[in-house]
Amino acid sequence: MSKLSKLIKSPKKFFVDAYYKRVGEWFLSRGFITVVIAPFALFVFYYLFFAADRYVSESIISVKQVGESSSNSAGLAAIVGINTNSKEDTLYLREYIHSLDMLKLLEQNIDVRYMYSKEWLDFAYRLYGFMSQESFLEYYQNRVQIVYDDISGLLKVNVEAFEPDDAQNLANEILKQSEIFVNELSHKMSKKQLEFAKIELQKAEDRLSAAKNTLLTFQNRYGIFNPIEQAQSQANLALEFEAELAKKEAELTALLSYIQDDAPQILTLKGEIAALKKQIGKERGRVATKSNDSTNTLAFEYQTLIVEADFAQGLYKIALGAVEQTRVESTKQIKYLSVIQQPSKPESAKYPRKMYNLITLLVLLFLLYGITKLIQATIEDHKY
Repeated sequence: MSKLSKLIKSPKKFFVDAYYKRVGEWFLSRGFITVVIAPFALFVFYYLFFAADRYVSESIISVKQVGESSSNSAGLAAIVGINTNSKEDTLYLREYIHSLDMLKLLEQNIDVRYMYSKEWLDFAYRLYGFMSQESFLEYYQNRVQIVYDDISGLLKVNVEAFEPDDAQNLANEILKQSEIFVNELSHKMSKKQLEFAKIELQKAEDRLSAAKNTLLTFQNRYGIFNPIEQAQSQANLALEFEAELAKKEAELTALLSYIQDDAPQILTLKGEIAALKKQIGKERGRVATKSNDSTNTLAFEYQTLIVEADFAQGLYKIALGAVEQTRVESTKQIKYLSVIQQPSKPESAKYPRKMYNLITLLVLLFLLYGITKLIQATIEDHKY
């Protein structure tokens, strides 16, 4: 039967046969087999006979601090973007879990290499013994996934292994080493703060001791306990002498009004006045002269030494209080690892997601084949 007669007698059958023939030619073409069928068959073969189940143990942790505020102020701080849940320490912990130091500790306590290399059939996800340290670290980082939540400040740690017990044991060991790290970090910070406060206290104590020694040396050198008080006493004494002098001069003036100059009373009174003037001059000379030993000079130097000694003593009190406060804070504000969820023991394998991966692969292969055919058709059109 010719195609034309077949089309006239049974058009539906004609188009169905043509469609199936076209589709059959398409599916059996070398390009389609190469691009789609062969890779898809290889992946199906891998998932059926080689791919090992991978289990994930999940835990949720965070770094907290004793006395950390969780009241309205903490809520306000969260609203304005200030993380009160020790964000920096939590981020430090995230980096530490993925660090080479952590991997070395895990290797000492748990045979991580054997744990990930015993599934020798799964060549795509197993760990090979010839891997370098850097490759081993990259493999470990891919098996331990860490997700940080900016809002809550929590770390979600997902540990992947070929056995449920291995995943849980490795997750527990990571939490154990993380707790040690947080404690050491807290104690190191407290120790450094306390050491700094003690250094400042020693400086303040040395300064106070030097100021006291300088003041004692000054007092012993001049034999004066308090030049300021002595200067005040000498000034008061000079004022008393001046008052007495004025009294004597007034008395002399009164006597001269009716007694001769050579009278014994006048001579005695004049002698007392002369003695008072001499004493006043002497007292004034002690209080203020150009000499470095004058009372006013000594009083100024003494006042300077007293100010320095008082300042050094106040500084010492502040430093001593800072040491005690740092000592108290170092015990009160200790950081600790808060475990929100203990490492779980998985009951079913999370990876590989075979159906999802195969469907995704098939879609991608069809897209790749379509793009290839499109490029091929474009090249064929440009030939003519």
